[in-house]
Amino acid sequence: MLGVIWTALEITGYALALVAFMLVCALGVVLTALQLPGTWLIVLATGLVAWWRWDQQTIGWYALAAVLGLAILGEVLEFIAGALGARTAGASKRAAAIAIVGGVIGAIAGTPLIPIPIVGTLVGAAIGAGLGSVLGDKWAGRQWGEALKGGQGAAIGKLGGSVAKLTVAVLMWFVAVGAAVLP
Repeated sequence: MLGVIWTALEITGYALALVAFMLVCALGVVLTALQLPGTWLIVLATGLVAWWRWDQQTIGWYALAAVLGLAILGEVLEFIAGALGARTAGASKRAAAIAIVGGVIGAIAGTPLIPIPIVGTLVGAAIGAGLGSVLGDKWAGRQWGEALKGGQGAAIGKLGGSVAKLTVAVLMWFVAVGAAVLP
């Protein structure tokens, strides 16, 4: 009788741990939408569950590598998109660099200023990248028309990069949870 109770407790504990893992990974997706390092929370949680249950091979090397590779891809997409958007629109290198900083500042400022969850952060990041690009181009001595065109490209690029990284975070959630649920 004691063996049956222990087995039931093990199953219950594993189920609760699985739900907690799913929620932590979902939190990672939300943090990514808020322009915080949520993809790395998903990588950390996946790594911890893999380590905890390594003898059962709950999460294997392929899933760990996929989650890590997706996190790196998300960072690269987000980082390059704003700067590439500015450069494609004709902004200077200085404008592209300041667009990255402006995107971070805009995300932080946009979160409380636009009180719609996630939307404020994304819009703030795009506006910040655009304003950063305009500031960089004006600092480089460009005319207003050129600076505004580069700013528009930076804003569109940052928004596209943020959406791409959020898409990657959702994909990471599916890979991590899928690996844990379907070992």
